[in-house]
Amino acid sequence: MSRKEFNKEFSTRIISEKFTKQDAHGAIAMPIYRNAAFEFSTSEQIAAAFQNKEDVASHTYTRITNPTVENLEKKVKIASGADNVHMVASGMAAISNTFLTIAYAGSNIVTSPHLFGNTFSLFKFTLADFGVEVRFVDTDNIEEIAAAIDENTCAFFCELITNPHLEIADLPEISKLLKARNVPMIVDTTIVPWCGFDARKAGVDIEIVSTTKYISGGATTIGGAILDYGTFDWKHNKRLKNIVTTKAMSQFTFKLKREVARNIGAAIDPDAAYMQTLGMESLELRYDRMSSSAYELALFLSDQKEVVKVGYPKLESSSYKKISDKLFTGNPGAMLTFSLEDKEACFRFMDKLQIIRRATNLFDSKSLIIHPDSTIYGTFSQEMKDVMGIESNLLRLSVGLEAVEDLKKDLLQALR
Repeated sequence: MSRKEFNKEFSTRIISEKFTKQDAHGAIAMPIYRNAAFEFSTSEQIAAAFQNKEDVASHTYTRITNPTVENLEKKVKIASGADNVHMVASGMAAISNTFLTIAYAGSNIVTSPHLFGNTFSLFKFTLADFGVEVRFVDTDNIEEIAAAIDENTCAFFCELITNPHLEIADLPEISKLLKARNVPMIVDTTIVPWCGFDARKAGVDIEIVSTTKYISGGATTIGGAILDYGTFDWKHNKRLKNIVTTKAMSQFTFKLKREVARNIGAAIDPDAAYMQTLGMESLELRYDRMSSSAYELALFLSDQKEVVKVGYPKLESSSYKKISDKLFTGNPGAMLTFSLEDKEACFRFMDKLQIIRRATNLFDSKSLIIHPDSTIYGTFSQEMKDVMGIESNLLRLSVGLEAVEDLKKDLLQALR
């Protein structure tokens, strides 16, 4: 009797996804393939593998593909609905590999100046040395975005929710403009995972994720993912338009996987891929707990007299609440910000915390706090900080899995 397929929920899809090939010993968790190379029975087989002539691709060398990494890519694909997924060594590797695939000397990137510090530096300084221009715009202003686009715009880029500003661009509206102008929309969606945000529905063409965050399951490993939704016609990109590709890949994914990623060599480690595969299985549970606690803490901090202001998109005080409710299922992430009187007050407060850790990173199982002005943006000039909108009295809190009442007590004793 044949089994009738049924629609599966988010976590079930991830956990029940089968391996590409049957494991020799029937393992139900993908083993870690730590080896560098893979043996073939005949010279014809290894030649076919290198020339991409197989129906089911074989693995040749772990810098290129690996069974453990491939299994993680399949789970990300199932979770997101993307056409293709490519895993790399970090979130910054995902951003750099993406733009090394589509950018060219004389091209420009239209984006917000309110970016994570290293992303800003990549665009403003590193890519500039290769002849790529960055054009900073107010992503709340459609007319300003439109005015910045020309025939050499290789992409519009933004963060789903800016870190640490907590601004949200109206992606569906921006997508309409970009499609009319034949410009791809590339979005770093690290702050809200796939169980809380549908990138394809919002008009995203290429999605970038730091899998170090929610995906790794407690900050166990470093990694990044590049997701291609197959929604952009790359004949409009001067660098990719003449690439001859396969039915399974767009020109972007073909260029990324077959050239750029291989040549750059920022491959994710199989051990990291294994840990992140485990993290995928508990993603929805952890995100629900962490994001619910973040909203509750945002409300709690809003009532404290020592706090100047609180940033969280779901708050009634946020100018982004309407678009947040439009884009996200449930709470908009597990990160919030709040401001104290000045930098000195921030330092005094942080030094009194007993449960919340003074550490960078986001969406660890442990709650983490940081003073962005003196850390992530500490090496930028004040002029650059002003451009990026970094305030000296701002604190960023990544909410973990601790009991929310204990987190409230810790915040309160440090404030008082």
